[in-house]
Amino acid sequence: MHAVAGAGLRYFAIVFAAGFVLGTVRTLLVVPRWGELPAVLAELPLMLAISWWASGHVVRRYALTPPAALAAGALAFALLLVAEAAISVALAGRSLGEHLALYALPAHQAGLAAQAAFALMPWLRASRGRRVR
Repeated sequence: MHAVAGAGLRYFAIVFAAGFVLGTVRTLLVVPRWGELPAVLAELPLMLAISWWASGHVVRRYALTPPAALAAGALAFALLLVAEAAISVALAGRSLGEHLALYALPAHQAGLAAQAAFALMPWLRASRGRRVR
């Protein structure tokens, strides 16, 4: 269980750090020019690529089996949702209800779909075996 927790935390930290940087750039520079949905859709392939790399890293580092990798991905997903809500409340001044209401918007739905893919990537990488680099 220790490996699952370490892998989930590490996977979350890597992807969250990249997402925080890219999200800041997206919010400050891209959204004003393109709008929210196009900006999110432009960022998603890069975030998914980072998630794919990071998931392979944690699967190899912690020698995760597919069930352990699925649990690590679920933990990372939960941490990501909590961190996203905390930032929304702390930095954007929203209530938790206001944050949750954002998921009715297309840009946030696209982001949530990508986060679901993020959650499954460790399992996909572990299921493919050690040959994946």
